[in-house]
Amino acid sequence: MKKTILPSALLFLLFPFLLEGRAKAGGEPAPLQRLDLNGPWEFHMAGQEKWLPAVVPGCVHTDLLAAGRIPDPFFRTNERDLQWIDKVDWEYRKNFQAGEELLSRDRVRLVFHGLDTYADVFLNGNLVIAADNMFRTWSADCLPFLRKGTNTILVRFRSPVSEDLPKREDLGYQLPPTGWTRIGGLGDKGISMFARKAPYHYGWDWGPRFVTSGIWRPVYLEAWGPARIESVQYVQKSFTRRKALLSAVVEVRGTGPGKALLSVKVKGRDLPAFSREIDLARGTGLYRLDLEIPNPKLWWTNGLGEPHLYTLETRLEMEGKRLDSRTTRIGLRTLRLVRRKSMGGKSFYFELNGVPLYSKGADWIPADSFPSRVTPGKYKFLIESAAKANMNMLRVWGGGIYEDDLFYDLCDRYGILVWQDFMFACSMYPGDAPFVENVKAEAVQNVKRLRNHPCLALWCGNNEMDTFWNLGSWKKRYDEKTRKKIGADYDRLFHLVLPSVVSAFDPSRSYWPSSPLADWGVPASFAAKAGDYHYWGVWHGKAMFETFQDRVGRFMSEYGFQSFPLLEAVARYTVKEDWNIESEVMKAHQRSGIGNERIRWYMEKYYRVPKRFDHFLYMSQVLQAEGMRMGMEAYRRAKPFCMGSLYWQLDDCWPVASWSSIDYYGKWKALHYFAKKAYAPLLVSPFVKGGKILVHVVSDLPRPVKGTLRLEILDFRGKRLWAREIPVDLPPQASVSLFEAPKEELLAGKDPRKILLHAALVSEGKIQAENVFYFLKVKDLELPVPGVRVRVAPAQGGVRIRLKSPVLAKNVHLQLEKGEAFFEDDFFDLLPGRPVEIEAKTLLSPPAFRKRLRLLSVRDTLDGR
Repeated sequence: MKKTILPSALLFLLFPFLLEGRAKAGGEPAPLQRLDLNGPWEFHMAGQEKWLPAVVPGCVHTDLLAAGRIPDPFFRTNERDLQWIDKVDWEYRKNFQAGEELLSRDRVRLVFHGLDTYADVFLNGNLVIAADNMFRTWSADCLPFLRKGTNTILVRFRSPVSEDLPKREDLGYQLPPTGWTRIGGLGDKGISMFARKAPYHYGWDWGPRFVTSGIWRPVYLEAWGPARIESVQYVQKSFTRRKALLSAVVEVRGTGPGKALLSVKVKGRDLPAFSREIDLARGTGLYRLDLEIPNPKLWWTNGLGEPHLYTLETRLEMEGKRLDSRTTRIGLRTLRLVRRKSMGGKSFYFELNGVPLYSKGADWIPADSFPSRVTPGKYKFLIESAAKANMNMLRVWGGGIYEDDLFYDLCDRYGILVWQDFMFACSMYPGDAPFVENVKAEAVQNVKRLRNHPCLALWCGNNEMDTFWNLGSWKKRYDEKTRKKIGADYDRLFHLVLPSVVSAFDPSRSYWPSSPLADWGVPASFAAKAGDYHYWGVWHGKAMFETFQDRVGRFMSEYGFQSFPLLEAVARYTVKEDWNIESEVMKAHQRSGIGNERIRWYMEKYYRVPKRFDHFLYMSQVLQAEGMRMGMEAYRRAKPFCMGSLYWQLDDCWPVASWSSIDYYGKWKALHYFAKKAYAPLLVSPFVKGGKILVHVVSDLPRPVKGTLRLEILDFRGKRLWAREIPVDLPPQASVSLFEAPKEELLAGKDPRKILLHAALVSEGKIQAENVFYFLKVKDLELPVPGVRVRVAPAQGGVRIRLKSPVLAKNVHLQLEKGEAFFEDDFFDLLPGRPVEIEAKTLLSPPAFRKRLRLLSVRDTLDGR
């Protein structure tokens, strides 16, 4: 008898009826089953015969590197020679075994959590997925296409360049901007805005151009029936000290009618499970289950209290057997964005559990150009580093990716709030119906994925697009008709589609259309005294660092200054002949066209520029740290007018000169050590303004602080020339000016080239915060030759270093030759005659550590001029 073979298109049409027939056949309930498809795959350039080994999750660049077909993309100028990769198509394949148990289930679904970006997925030759969005999860019911024994998945990735260049030509006008880099050989042809793909892959002023393709997040087969849990949302209804009332809103997908038991168990608490019987149906339904937690604990941000988490297990059962379960960690807290008319404008701050929160932190970019390479250990190190620097917020910038679940889990655990941009940045985007629908599906998936995290603070539509369009030069490029079209497309996405998604699927959180912004429909402006602000007068505008204290917004969500990595990092991506700031290789790892010039220009204003390459790298970090300290302290002093300081940026995606405070290899720059002090719960901040020296004390503590502010003027050899003690009675969460005097009165004949002002807040018998102020720029100081004495003793997990100098040693940097160590403090001013003890994490013994320890200070860079 002749067999009838149905084509894949017809199978798709008949698929629902085939599945319905299977569901009616019934069978004993069985739990959800997953077949992991990660790990070894094969790949090749489309059209070639030979297949090479690949690893999933990954991308074509990392697989080519592992196969020895390309050099290290980050080394020297290799990036330039690898631009062919994004202009060809690639194929990935994997064989797997399907047994009778898998094939007997009601449903089998193929799930890709990340396909980058234009991908057709074939199962045993049948097209089952046609993907066009890196940020979405793609899945397909695939039971009719499976066979017992060996099965083959083939994924064909189309070149994102070939895919999107025609869209640009067909649009009829060019969307701004044209792109950040011309390395890809496309000239001024900006195409990134047409792809729902990480914008930074196309290059940025801190990142390379690697337009990737690949299976970048996990993939598996999922077998289930007769029902499964699609999603769970926990909604906090009310909270008192005695009890918290919550609802679990559970999305259940069934294959047909039936009854099931839905339950929630609070793990780790001696509480009965909360349960209810539900009626299943074919398709998806929402079911609500109320639960109560007695004597609840609140989730707090880093510095305010414990970020307490509850683990809840949602179970779906039938006939006493588990069909599916979800484990979710939640935190109980109230959080709202406060927009209230005050101080001549409108506030912008977060209120956590009824407490006004001063947000302290940085902007986050993806931690690698190839996201699948970011290990759990690297995520943990970076989030832990943010917490150690007293941060309580990170802003996930819109030119990167919606981060891995682990990123948000760690922020939950460490008490770090997340300002979450949708993935749009520094471009205008098309507004055709397929593009908008694609974005809407992306937004729904990611909002549903992240909404249970207590760390999630805000959904923001995009980065800087409102500012560039309404205050920049973009509008001037177009005629009136085109301006209206681009503006209408913008409004549709950011004033209609995205806020409606947040309202529907995460209504407890605020939505903010763009950063920066004064208000809905009101572009960012200092004059408005409202909303959030990105200040780039320092750096782009060549404003002096002192300008930070005059350019203060209600919430500073971006500001920054560049530096280089230190020599130990630079040596990993260069060779010795590259060790010149203006060398071809160093320029290739400096993506800001004005970067080297800006660093040198500012260095000349504040310091004497070293001639030695390694000293210049060190001084760039000191320059960055000291300048950014002025900004961080100015914004904290401006509390409560200003209630947020997020500097650009925390991390790097490759080894580069950038605005980061932690370099690509995980080394804290001077800026990160300075941020740790500038963001401390208690801050003493001396500064000069209008010819006067002022000293502020700032507290983020929820309790009052009593003590003494000790002020003293010392010469660089330790002699005290003036002293004052001021009683301190600091209210909770306050910024108070405690001292003010004319600069000339304090100097009173003293030589400003040889003195400093030391300010310390003493409470409960010890120094709680301290700071140093110099009366002149460092280039005008007469710094003595340091004579630092060093002792090294054993300590838990490493060593304890004791340093003492008879004279001032400015910005002492600790470094090891041929060894690894993490120093709890670095780049600090060692005051004359006052010893400092610092712990370092290392595997070296104290004698070996001391032998390899080297010190560098600002004065030392003058000898190598």
